[in-house]
Amino acid sequence: MTLAERTFVLLKPDAVQRGLVGRIVARFEARGLKLLGMKLLTVPRTLAETYYAEHRGKAFFEPLMAYITSGPVVAIVLEGEGAVAVVRKMMGKTNAAEAEPGTIRGDFALTIGRNVIHGSDGLESAKREIGLFFKADELRAYTRIDEAWLDE
Repeated sequence: MTLAERTFVLLKPDAVQRGLVGRIVARFEARGLKLLGMKLLTVPRTLAETYYAEHRGKAFFEPLMAYITSGPVVAIVLEGEGAVAVVRKMMGKTNAAEAEPGTIRGDFALTIGRNVIHGSDGLESAKREIGLFFKADELRAYTRIDEAWLDE
């Protein structure tokens, strides 16, 4: 049995408003990733500023703040072998216009500014982002009945 990774996914306001949440989550589950936590929330400005701190001072920072706080989002924690890389590959390129068909952005988005989804870019950022959106007792560890069939 290999060691599972945890990663963070944020389904952005455009994904929620367009009714894409179930279709996107189903893709992750079908791939074999385990859902450990999921919640619907509206991101408060203070959390948005912390979450996107590396973009502070950039021209797109204020439009990004307005967008990410504009409506509900779905925060998700997934677990599985190579979860960070698997989710990033499934999402497709950040600029949705360049994302391959078959990826989440390639199938559901057209622009970089409304690209439906965020996923952690590494294990450290996953840990940080999970900590921003979830308390430890909001995550559920369990064994899926199909785990024996997903891993060697």
